[in-house]
Amino acid sequence: MKLPQTGGCQCGKVRYEITAAPRAVYTCHCTACQHWSGSAFSIVVLVDDAAFRLSGAEPRPIRRIADSGRVVGRLVCPECGSWLCNATGDGGRRVRAGTLDDVSWVRPTTHFWIRSKQPWVILPEGGETFETEPDG
Repeated sequence: MKLPQTGGCQCGKVRYEITAAPRAVYTCHCTACQHWSGSAFSIVVLVDDAAFRLSGAEPRPIRRIADSGRVVGRLVCPECGSWLCNATGDGGRRVRAGTLDDVSWVRPTTHFWIRSKQPWVILPEGGETFETEPDG
């Protein structure tokens, strides 16, 4: 992976830069990610907040209440609605891999919420899996 990595929304009004290697790259198979992404899962590049910089238009926050009662938020482009990222609450940022300009290096090694995984999705050998989301 070459740094910095750049990305942004579909219309180009919101851009970002990642300046350090990610903490992790994983897929989330929860039903919320399936609905939000319009796919069977969402691929996440987890980076430190200090290594993530937004530019351009101010993203619009969208919030929902999870089954746990916790408020879950995400940032979207105010113009085209592309889902860009959300904060982790521990100094990290979950960046949607599909918004990167170059996704050729993205290789998820962990899979969350596999109890909600679509039955036709085949997980690669050797990856770490969790029935839900692990603590921490």
